[in-house]
Amino acid sequence: MMKVNIDNIKTESRNPKTLNLDTMSTMELLRIMNEEDQNVIDTIKEAFPQIEESIRLTTEALRKNGRLIYIGAGTSGRLGILDAVECMPTFSTTDEVIGLIAGGERAFVKAVEGAEDSEDLAAADLDNISAGEKDVIVAIAASGRTPYAIGALKHARKLKAKCIGISCNKASELSEYADVAIEVDAGPEILTGSTRLKAGTCQKIILNMISTATMVGIGKVYGNLMVDMKPTNLKLVERAKRIVIQSTGCDMETAAEALEAADFSIKEAIIMILTGVTKEEAEKRINENQGFIRKCI
Repeated sequence: MMKVNIDNIKTESRNPKTLNLDTMSTMELLRIMNEEDQNVIDTIKEAFPQIEESIRLTTEALRKNGRLIYIGAGTSGRLGILDAVECMPTFSTTDEVIGLIAGGERAFVKAVEGAEDSEDLAAADLDNISAGEKDVIVAIAASGRTPYAIGALKHARKLKAKCIGISCNKASELSEYADVAIEVDAGPEILTGSTRLKAGTCQKIILNMISTATMVGIGKVYGNLMVDMKPTNLKLVERAKRIVIQSTGCDMETAAEALEAADFSIKEAIIMILTGVTKEEAEKRINENQGFIRKCI
């Protein structure tokens, strides 16, 4: 087994505030944990320029039928999958946003030993989904030195895909292979090396920003409403009605009738109500205007 030097990795260093963590009261622990989590919010602001550039790349890729592909190991991989999966009900994505984790889907619920140490495995996983030059590969690694994540960007470069690296250490090895390097240093964890804590929170917030802003950028949002949501259960049908009402000012009966006529396409229902056009014309306008409702009305 290869030897790894973690002495200079910030996410592996000890937090001086919690050297006596095991003797703290629960309230003391909660207060320090909350204080440390505040660092996450402040530190992410420093990476706004890199996050903004990442969103430019992902938005451009999706507009050209490319994909946003998250890839990572352990907690980092799980967070990527979580964000990708949540895009499906929220924005009606299919395979536009994908999450890959070292060890495959089973690794989401149970650790697969050694999977994160293989660069070749990352390359194989990208090849299995036919990643290519239209795609943006977002490799996520708290330490910034996980071989699986580094291997993903190395292979992505060969495929001529755009490469984004997200790490929680400055000057990380992962960043060397990224077109855009998002590095966020929120300091050592309260529990030494447990990067599911602050590092995980950093990653989740950044992924929230990337996916949400990208979806806004490709016309999946009207105002601050989820107009591309698929109403697949009773709760979401009621939410769809409310979205139509909030977008048009109509009453509940009108919203329900429009949704029914539009085969429960929220966008089409809104355009039909606001402009008086048919379902077919609403659909045509959506296609002609890349999904942006404001351009359709």
